[in-house]
Amino acid sequence: MAVIRKDFLPEDLLPLLKAHQIEGCIAVQADESKEENEMLLSLAGQYSFIKGVVGWADLLSPNFNEEISSYLNSEKLVGFRCIMQGKEDEIYLKNETFIQHVALLAKLNYTYDLLVYHHQLPSLIKFVDRLPDNKLILDHIGKPNIRQKDFRSWKENISQIAQHPHIYCKLSGMITEADYKQWRYEDIVPYMDAVGEAFGTDRICFGSDWPVCLVAGSYERMIQVAEKWASQLSVIEQENIFGKNTIKFYNI
Repeated sequence: MAVIRKDFLPEDLLPLLKAHQIEGCIAVQADESKEENEMLLSLAGQYSFIKGVVGWADLLSPNFNEEISSYLNSEKLVGFRCIMQGKEDEIYLKNETFIQHVALLAKLNYTYDLLVYHHQLPSLIKFVDRLPDNKLILDHIGKPNIRQKDFRSWKENISQIAQHPHIYCKLSGMITEADYKQWRYEDIVPYMDAVGEAFGTDRICFGSDWPVCLVAGSYERMIQVAEKWASQLSVIEQENIFGKNTIKFYNI
């Protein structure tokens, strides 16, 4: 993890975006704090290539309705995420207060990012069943255990989640779920194929997971994985995955 134990700011990302002809990005929360929200929204105001921010809010708070009202005038705040990965189901996925507050996000036209590990997918399926009106997106293809080639149960769960037409999937975070030092493109292909089969090319959004991706490879290597897989698709489908679906999902 030493490679990412430092500050990463917009001026570090911009050359990478330009090198790959990417016009803009969404900044997604990493810290569960209001301070990070303020920082990301401030940076989005300074840098036009940051098209939107997925922030954090305490969706467990009994005062959530009051707290969310302070963000309603933040033009670039498009949605929210909580770090559900690795947490006991009772904390988020089976928590009635949390579910009610996520449902409220739909009424306010905010999206919600689903961040879980693969072993939490069965609980996530029940969770999303409760939220038919929300625009939801599954981060990092549900974090399958690519390193151990744990595929079958993950694929079954992904197929079930994809049956909900309001759920999108981010083609991201894959090289960090594989063997950091020895992963190959061929290790990741079956997982991308499964996501393509389940969600179709209208509900997949490319995500870099930068700078976290750097623990397993450069930005160049990371994006080449997605681009190589997408090369089998039509130009229109590639444009959807690498931009248009994201624009549609996050309303930017």
